Amino acid sequence: MTEIEKLTEERIFDAATEVFLERGMDGARMQEIADQAGINKSLLHYYFRSKDRLFDAVFEKVAAGMFSRFSPLLDPELSLEEKISFFFREHISFLEKNPRLPSFLLNEINRNPKRMKEIIRRLDIGKIYDILEQQHGEEFKQLGITPSLVPQIMISVGAMSVFPFAARGIVETLLEKAGLNFKDFIEERKTFAAGFVIRAFHNKPT
Repeated sequence: MTEIEKLTEERIFDAATEVFLERGMDGARMQEIADQAGINKSLLHYYFRSKDRLFDAVFEKVAAGMFSRFSPLLDPELSLEEKISFFFREHISFLEKNPRLPSFLLNEINRNPKRMKEIIRRLDIGKIYDILEQQHGEEFKQLGITPSLVPQIMISVGAMSVFPFAARGIVETLLEKAGLNFKDFIEERKTFAAGFVIRAFHNKPT
């Protein structure tokens, strides 16, 4: 692929990501994506034969980009508590920059659950647990963290970051009644959520 082709493909990805996030798979139109990228529709079809192919490429790139941010969680130099704090700080910061992403992902997962299942299957959850257990085995024993608890922990931790963005309208209304604003709430949540989870671990949840 030439440099010009790479740049064109990047423009298509950027444009498609913007349109898909705004309108979803069903509402997006290839002509709108071509216009957003500043190319003609024929050239768009040259790179991606159909909207389905383009959407799959964008969806996987967005999901992979999100997951890749958390590779430091396997850094043996970080303590377990540091990794929890890192996750919430990075995840919530990522969602701040991409506030439409949670609703987009939830809508598309419900529309086509098979796509996300394929992405999740590529994640070796057992391997991730084994690495973390090797690094923090004694802490895992003390906190009662076992392989069977990993799905519970992952879903609970992820929801603490995602829910305020996925249900922003409701959250903002509740905050207004408490005299708070969403931006300050989210900034505080980066540390509050981490502390909440750390305290819960030390209480040995079952």
